[in-house]
Amino acid sequence: MVVCVCNAIREHDVRAAARNGATSACQAYRALGRSPKCGQCVPFAREIINNERAAA
Repeated sequence: MVVCVCNAIREHDVRAAARNGATSACQAYRALGRSPKCGQCVPFAREIINNERAAA
């Protein structure tokens, strides 16, 4: 599933960033070498990261 259309970031990218230590959407974007553009994806990215952290 696409999380961020502006940056072409997929759900598995955000999950991998979270597993590698990202605790926020901004950290995940930074780990992927990108930054949020319009911001519409940030809540969904945050939810994915929170789910990954809860499952760890």
